[in-house]
Amino acid sequence: MPVLRLFASAREAAGTGRDVVPGATVADVLAEARARYGERFADVLAGCRVWLNGEPARDSDPVGEADEVAVLPPVSGGQPLGGDV
Repeated sequence: MPVLRLFASAREAAGTGRDVVPGATVADVLAEARARYGERFADVLAGCRVWLNGEPARDSDPVGEADEVAVLPPVSGGQPLGGDV
């Protein structure tokens, strides 16, 4: 089964950073993750980027046994570039 990797707020909402989740497509894996982790996770997931094996993913992308689906929330913080705060 594909490995689901969760980062930052997605990891916090799910309570884990890694899980094995069944699914034939990226959409299937994410649907199973929503069912497992609940509404809070689903809310976070809505603003995330999803990658398949290090490349941007589409819902229709097929996944196999050795694939990794990564959920990356937006990054925030830091200081604006170019000077004054």
